[in-house]
Amino acid sequence: MSKETLFAVSLFPYLGFLWFLTRSKQTPRLALIGFYVLLIFVAVTIPAGIYAKQVYGEQLANVDWLHGSAESFLTLSNILVVLGFRQAVMRLRAQQGAEN
Repeated sequence: MSKETLFAVSLFPYLGFLWFLTRSKQTPRLALIGFYVLLIFVAVTIPAGIYAKQVYGEQLANVDWLHGSAESFLTLSNILVVLGFRQAVMRLRAQQGAEN
């Protein structure tokens, strides 16, 4: 199986993950937004990879400015997930402190 096929097939389990996460209503909102931003990363990476191949004759990873631009969406996604769960942990600690 090629890496492109594996990349495309992996989208379906991730969409299922998002569906369950959203439906559970237990995930911090900011973290959930971060998980959805990862879809933007995927949506940007595919055309960026095609562009790199067509214009530069290279893989996306070899075109630094294009690769870095696409990866910025992954970084944003990770930051939102971390901040969302951090916020939830801080809120939980504050509630526990108020109970004691």
